[in-house]
Amino acid sequence: MGTDYSQVIETIDPQRHVVIAGPTASGKSALALAIAEAQGGTIVNADAMQIWSCWRVLTARPDAADMAAAPHALYGHVDPGQSYSVGDWLGDVAKIEGRLIVAGGTGLYLTALTSGLAHIPPVPPEIRDTGDAILAGGGLQDMIAGLDDASREKIDLNNPARVQRAWEVLQATGRSIVDWQTETPPPLISPEDATCLVLKSDRDWLAKRILVRFAQMWQDGAVDEVRAMMPVWDERAQWTRAIGAPEIAAYLREEIDAKTAKSRAIIATRQYAKSQRIWFRSRMKAWNTLRVGPAA
Repeated sequence: MGTDYSQVIETIDPQRHVVIAGPTASGKSALALAIAEAQGGTIVNADAMQIWSCWRVLTARPDAADMAAAPHALYGHVDPGQSYSVGDWLGDVAKIEGRLIVAGGTGLYLTALTSGLAHIPPVPPEIRDTGDAILAGGGLQDMIAGLDDASREKIDLNNPARVQRAWEVLQATGRSIVDWQTETPPPLISPEDATCLVLKSDRDWLAKRILVRFAQMWQDGAVDEVRAMMPVWDERAQWTRAIGAPEIAAYLREEIDAKTAKSRAIIATRQYAKSQRIWFRSRMKAWNTLRVGPAA
């Protein structure tokens, strides 16, 4: 890593929670484990794909040795077929006692944890199905046109999932998602009461780590994990969105060769890391930045 964890840990108050954000493959889990071993605490997963029981290798979940070295929570605890939201995750985090060391790269989870999450009523399945059908039919612009002015101004209109969510909330409740969000309760962990870190690295260093890690995943059983799930594969399901899963599935269906699958998965991972960096820069400006990698 090139980072002296002992020096970093000396600056961390062992009585406070720790929240670690960072792009994929940046070393969040390793830092969380070092803190837990030195100071104690439960490492809590904040990666929306590491929650699924079917993905261990593919999502780089902590291995058996790491899991045994310190308490871990919310890794692989949700079975495919279940729905699981950021609200569900927050509810699970709230049940964990003691000091928490939250580590992950899902910006929505981390922002909800430290900024609060609006309690929006569940969307009925029939509205969700209608929204899915509209998007599948190429109706993104129609869905945007059906939003209220406040939502159109605030959300990312280039993100179909965000547009659909705002549209569904408006259809289900008659209120703008922006209105619901203004009633956000206090956060579960306030940044003022925790050590909040954002890992930052050289992009070339991270790109090389992504390349090496995916090659190792492929060798260590990621393909077998996807093969085991092919009989129940549903590209609309949350669990199939794990980076690398769609590409490996296409390979197993013999639609592309292994080299193409690997290349596309690596590109998708790099794109995800870029979107993570953008989220962290815009939402976590007040967090402490920790340089990792050779330039640290």
